[in-house]
Amino acid sequence: MIDTANGMPGARLPETVLPETVLAETVLSPGLLQGIRGRAADYDTRNAFFTEDLHELRAAGYLRPRSLTAAVRDQRLLAAHAPATALGLTMHLVWMGVARDLAAAGDDSLRWVLDEAEAGEVFAFAISERGNDRVMSDSLTRVDRVEPAGGGSGGGWAYTGTKIFTTLSPAWTRLGVIGRHDPEGDGHGGEPSIVHGFLTRDGGGFRIEPDWNTLGMRATQSHTTVLEGAVVSDERVARILPVGGGGDAYSLAIFANFLTLIGAVYAGIADRALELAVESAHRRTSLRAGGAPMAHDPDLRRRAADAALALDALAPQLEAVARDRDAQVDRGLRWFRDLTGLKQRCVQTARDVVDQCMHIAGGGGYTAASELSRLQRDVLAGIYHPSDPESVAATIAADLLGPVPAP
Repeated sequence: MIDTANGMPGARLPETVLPETVLAETVLSPGLLQGIRGRAADYDTRNAFFTEDLHELRAAGYLRPRSLTAAVRDQRLLAAHAPATALGLTMHLVWMGVARDLAAAGDDSLRWVLDEAEAGEVFAFAISERGNDRVMSDSLTRVDRVEPAGGGSGGGWAYTGTKIFTTLSPAWTRLGVIGRHDPEGDGHGGEPSIVHGFLTRDGGGFRIEPDWNTLGMRATQSHTTVLEGAVVSDERVARILPVGGGGDAYSLAIFANFLTLIGAVYAGIADRALELAVESAHRRTSLRAGGAPMAHDPDLRRRAADAALALDALAPQLEAVARDRDAQVDRGLRWFRDLTGLKQRCVQTARDVVDQCMHIAGGGGYTAASELSRLQRDVLAGIYHPSDPESVAATIAADLLGPVPAP
């Protein structure tokens, strides 16, 4: 989400006690989760959006704001039942986390986001662009100032450009967008800026290209969104930041919530893969071992143990990062090393665990109808989320060795 290779200053947030409503226990009942798991394969096969899941989860209160710690635990559990549903709702939950973090720090500029989420609105992101590896620090989308008629109130910003990977495309009602405003283009002086704002679905000015047909995470339906002068009103502008900037609490909140919640989703995939592998090892038998279950095979036992050891290491890291964000702990610049590292470890560990589980499950796991086969396809999506491994390495190197001077 953010160009982390250059690093950003940490933001010290004052201590605040989170409201009890934010710290509510999970609404993911066993019955709700089993229904969601039961639909996951069909969504994948039909390349269809998780409409029923969204309806049930919204009715249960899953989309309401809560602490990052609670959201991370819930997302890991939900992902173990339906990875694409969990990944899709991550985008909404990131905005809940951003607005919550700012409010806890005494900044009510996005308090309306929390209020609208409580009322049932669904938030999503339209950030990614083909050819833009600066992610949030620059944009290929053009933003033009729209002045109100007669010089009164009611101005805004018109966005023109193409966004890819717009998760929740069939369902969002509020879409977080960014674009670049060049003042010289409209006759004004000054430096270019990145305008962050929220479109409303009924505001128009955009079209959705139904082009999501991927190897995995199919139910997210992350279609391309073409912005054709879509207007964000002034009251729905979240921030106007300099190009290449992002050293503020708002940007850090996006970064922290996104990477931590993404990590939780992939950890949840690995949880389920290991569970399926263990079941398979008990069910399969070995003729060579006289009909004994494969669970007795020393090689498979070693694979299972290695997978579990790797997976066990993720929970303390996820919990520590989420807890410190909720407690507004100031880790300074270290936040960027810790957050990018957490996401990278979760994704890579999940891929390694699923691979081990495919070995344990044998050929049955490779069939198209196998849940483990679907998990193997879903887990591959992790490499495409920011921050990519190259950016992670650059961030950690900058923390260890200092930044490389600009040419």
